Amino acid sequence: MAHPTSDSDTGAPQEPGQTPDTLQDDATDSQANAFAMDRLSQAFENSARRWELIVYPSLFAFIILAAYGFYLVFSLAKDVHYLAISVDSNMTVLASNMQSISDNMGQISSNVRTMAVGVDSMARDVSVLEPMLTTMQGMDQSMQSMTYTTANMRDDLGLMNRNIGRPMHFINTFMPW
Repeated sequence: MAHPTSDSDTGAPQEPGQTPDTLQDDATDSQANAFAMDRLSQAFENSARRWELIVYPSLFAFIILAAYGFYLVFSLAKDVHYLAISVDSNMTVLASNMQSISDNMGQISSNVRTMAVGVDSMARDVSVLEPMLTTMQGMDQSMQSMTYTTANMRDDLGLMNRNIGRPMHFINTFMPW
């Protein structure tokens, strides 16, 4: 194997088959690569700074919103606890009231049965009253007949008063009393 020889201009070891121009091109390429890497790292740092300006405040806002959300959930849980206690106490009162309603419904049911019996007896009594209604209609006709007869008697008495009244007036003037 051949040993690399050094280049007189650059002092860099020279590999077999490489000329000084080739080495210079390699050095230029490595400098260009280093420059490109430097630019890439600067662009990345600038981009990272821009993202830091967006991400860190956003992360801070998210933490604040998460803490507020926890507070809201905690408050909601507390309110639901108070609501459950209130509903439980109201349910106890409601259950006692429902028992009273149930007892009252039993009393209403027995009263309605009693009323049904009373209405049935009233229906039987009304059926007994139907012959009385017929009798009452007969009495009504009799009263109309009596009224007509009494009116005729009145007319007759008025006629008799006119017929007898004048001669009696004349005779009364001769009487001494």
